[in-house]
Amino acid sequence: MMDGSKLVAFAATAHPDKARIFYSQILEFPILDDTQFALVLDANGTTLRVQKVETVSPPPYTVLGWTVDNISSAVKQLVDKGVKFEIFEGLNQDDLGIWTVPDGTSVAWFRDPDGNLLSLTQGD
Repeated sequence: MMDGSKLVAFAATAHPDKARIFYSQILEFPILDDTQFALVLDANGTTLRVQKVETVSPPPYTVLGWTVDNISSAVKQLVDKGVKFEIFEGLNQDDLGIWTVPDGTSVAWFRDPDGNLLSLTQGD
């Protein structure tokens, strides 16, 4: 039934002005629309609707993630834009906050202005 249907991704913000700057200027996703209900962006061909809500209770798990060709370069570029990467106790992360899974996959996590956990992944 969903074969051929395009995915729409969702996140939430209680700080739409900060979210607009973060998603459009820091992550560099073009804005498709900005309504009273949502900030709508083009996340590389996937529509990302950042819903405008009263409060956000970010879950403890990743809500959005992107696959990148070079995770070290991507992390450094975001750090240069002021993004802070998360360090999690028990994970053997490097100085950039990158964790390498036993299969060779690398992952790094960061948060949007509302505390939603986002990730970058580089496959082996």
